[in-house]
Amino acid sequence: MRTSLLFAIFLAPFAVADEPKAKPAKPRYVMKKTHDPNGIGKFYLDREIAQVMGYQGAGWLERPEREKEENPKKLIDALGLKAGMVVADVGAGSGFHAFRMAPLVGDKGKILAVDIQQEMLDLIAARAKKEKVGNVEPVLGTDKDPKLPDGTVDLILMVDVYHEFEFPYEMTEKMVAALKPGGRMAFVEFREEDPEVPIKLVHKMSERQVIKEMAEFPALEHTKTVKTLPWQHIVIFTRKAEKK
Repeated sequence: MRTSLLFAIFLAPFAVADEPKAKPAKPRYVMKKTHDPNGIGKFYLDREIAQVMGYQGAGWLERPEREKEENPKKLIDALGLKAGMVVADVGAGSGFHAFRMAPLVGDKGKILAVDIQQEMLDLIAARAKKEKVGNVEPVLGTDKDPKLPDGTVDLILMVDVYHEFEFPYEMTEKMVAALKPGGRMAFVEFREEDPEVPIKLVHKMSERQVIKEMAEFPALEHTKTVKTLPWQHIVIFTRKAEKK
């Protein structure tokens, strides 16, 4: 008993204090009851996520006015497509851009037309069959995964769609993994900086916000922003080469 007491007294000054508990991780997404009626009340890095346009709006995607409002030819020219490239059109919708890009990548290239709505992919498949286009491949993704094979894609194009992703972090994580080293991601978004662009606020994104969100992914580097389109900007990121 006496020996045990002395042993306890000797060790007492060297007792280790309890380490402070780690603070709980800040939630990636925040839900708010008060929000824009065109948003879903879910916020990511201070930005409200917009409602997804359903397949019922496919006709609006093909409206004749879109040529003047968005100048898709100028957009596609800015992407620098080459024969043999694999391009993922994420949020392809009715295939408005996919079928414009298909001739530029040629028979040895491929356009992966990704959407989460099977009805949109059915429209793409029907058009591809009708027009005998063999290099546009419909891909059914999910709200967290575009279902693209890792390390296989030269360019990921998102036209007026990223701001609608319900899980933008998870989607971007998968898209980054799908890029080849040196592969690019192009965000085409209506300019929030320009109040003259007649689009609902939650369906716009500023260049600063896109860069802020992509800063979560060290493998990406902002390489340029193209500002020559009528209403949109093209914010382009490149996947860094892996260090040997």
